[in-house]
Amino acid sequence: MDVAALAEMIAADRAAGLAPSCVIGTAATINTGSVDDLDGLAELCAREKLWFHVDGAIGAVLAMSPRHRGLVSGIERADSVALDLHKWLQIPFEAGCALVRDRQLHRGTFALTPEYLERTERGLASGPLWFSEYGLQLSRGFRALKVWMSFKEHGRDRYAALIERTIEQAQRLADLVAREPNLELMAPVVTNIVCFRYNPGGREVAQLNALNEELLIRLHESGVAAPSYTTLGGSYCLRAAIANHRTRDDDLPVLIEAVCRLGRELG
Repeated sequence: MDVAALAEMIAADRAAGLAPSCVIGTAATINTGSVDDLDGLAELCAREKLWFHVDGAIGAVLAMSPRHRGLVSGIERADSVALDLHKWLQIPFEAGCALVRDRQLHRGTFALTPEYLERTERGLASGPLWFSEYGLQLSRGFRALKVWMSFKEHGRDRYAALIERTIEQAQRLADLVAREPNLELMAPVVTNIVCFRYNPGGREVAQLNALNEELLIRLHESGVAAPSYTTLGGSYCLRAAIANHRTRDDDLPVLIEAVCRLGRELG
């Protein structure tokens, strides 16, 4: 996000009689893993008195890594953060979380106490913290248990090591792509996501898109590897999001060899 351009848009909206209320920064986009200038957005929101929310579905957990927490510097200044623990931390699906800085404001937004929810001084209906007063759901499953158990078993340091290793592996994969004349890196590799395509040259965009889509299908059918896909700037590409603790460095050249072989077979 262009912070200067955002400031101009806020001013233009207010001049037009609108009332901007919230800015959403991204800590690692789904497509490429890129990260907004969260410190810059935090400064802007403080100056303009706007709510600062961070979509950290993938990358909020970067704050756990001593080596890479600088990528999300400023996330600690957010008014709210959303993150998914079933992605990089491999906790069984689903395990999403929303954090809100102002506890009283959070509760005041959702709290409702009809007759059947009246509190008592003692017993099951007592206690100061009711999770039903912090969101839309009244009845809910105990999703937090698997998160607590995973952290108790593995610990923060092991998760941080996983994050750092997968980012290193993404850089290794990007290096392997760069060495192959018929492979093309489609976006800078910032975190653990590598977007690339097979490009033998002399093809139009539509032809390259069809080639890489068929290549990915055959790659999946081969059972060698299962990267996902995305489209960046109109160009279809393979998207390798490395998050599994079982991914080995030796797996990366196997993927590259398979992509190049299938590309040659497809012509």
